[in-house]
Amino acid sequence: MSVVNTVAPIATTVLASGTSPSTAYDNSVPWAQIPALVLPALGDTFVMVGIVMAIVVLVGVPLGALVHNLGPAGLVPNAPVHTVLSAVISIGRSLPFLILMASIVPFTRFVTGTNIGIAAAVVPMSIAGIAFFTRIVENSLRSVPSDRVRVATASGASRLQIVRTAQLSEALPGLIGGLTINTIAMIEYSAIAGTIGAGGIGYVAVTYGYQRFDHTVMIVTIVLLVATVAAVQQLGDLAVRATSPEPVRRRRWWRRRATDLPPVAAAV
Repeated sequence: MSVVNTVAPIATTVLASGTSPSTAYDNSVPWAQIPALVLPALGDTFVMVGIVMAIVVLVGVPLGALVHNLGPAGLVPNAPVHTVLSAVISIGRSLPFLILMASIVPFTRFVTGTNIGIAAAVVPMSIAGIAFFTRIVENSLRSVPSDRVRVATASGASRLQIVRTAQLSEALPGLIGGLTINTIAMIEYSAIAGTIGAGGIGYVAVTYGYQRFDHTVMIVTIVLLVATVAAVQQLGDLAVRATSPEPVRRRRWWRRRATDLPPVAAAV
């Protein structure tokens, strides 16, 4: 159940406690009711960010590879198309999210049929996330040594094979690191999207923490956001270390060395 649908029942419970409407408005939500308010909001945030990041990866990876390979050091240099694409991406990256969200309300309503709720928040979040991640993909591919591409070209690989094996696979640690940063940014954007009734932690923070001056709910939402961001960052760091070439080579070297040592030395 969406967190928006939990607001009315909780407010009704507070009013039914025997206090006046003005007093109920000023009082904090009881601790016993905070989990029922906050946990659905956290679920809405995960759904929102999950949908957005799926769209960002599906669009941002090929778009970033296209922008890179249309550049001067790419496989198919094309200055006019590269300039236009870079300009469009730069516009999407330069607008603050709140301004972007407000400026594309007609487009959001055209796509989703509404300008409130999770569906309406996914549109501006996806646009901002795609522009951000496209730049990350482009910069990650730019850092791939050119000799890897030359070797793949000399071996007769097609352009698609070169992009997949010699570029994206070599840039995988950087892509995962960028994806982690982008996910954290989308969590922050989902909180901002709460101002348009998108649900999630941002909606609870605005409705209860800000409009009702409920410091308890505000602190709980802040703690949840910090914990969520820290968990995402930790998982991203682990994934980067697991896919980095140097740690992988080091682990393989130690495995080979352990198998080559005599039984006594290996045991030591």
